[in-house]
Amino acid sequence: MNQTPSSVYDFEALSIEGKPAHLSTQRGKVLLIVNTASACGFTPQFAGLEGLWRDFRARGLVIVGFPCNQFGAQDSGSNSEIAAFCELNYGVTFPMMSKVDVNGAGAHPLWQWLTREAPGLLGSQAIKWNFTKFLIGRDGRVIKRYAPSDAPEALRADIEAALGA
Repeated sequence: MNQTPSSVYDFEALSIEGKPAHLSTQRGKVLLIVNTASACGFTPQFAGLEGLWRDFRARGLVIVGFPCNQFGAQDSGSNSEIAAFCELNYGVTFPMMSKVDVNGAGAHPLWQWLTREAPGLLGSQAIKWNFTKFLIGRDGRVIKRYAPSDAPEALRADIEAALGA
């Protein structure tokens, strides 16, 4: 990327199937971007995320999961194993991307941008654990960052507001 990104639409990733996924195709939608893991205490949040996806996708919400193995090696499987786990155990149908790093020199550029746009507690840019969430408005800009302990259901009012904006 030659220029400084100005919105989420400036990024692309690989889908969990290994195909290019350009976030610009989601222009005008509200995004909830989450780093996920299959063997974490917060893994049951997949069910809540799927519930939000089912309730709000017709109104323009897109949930995007990014598996990450940087926290306690809690997502050590292959992309196909992760996809099968999510579908079988939680009925996940929202878009999942290929596994990425969210911290450090090898962090995916999207995650570098997200953490700069919405630092965490005390201004920290690092992602602290699995299931950190970022709500993105229809303009492609970060609205809010949520902690791993914030249950998907607790985001419902903010999602409603973003969808109505």
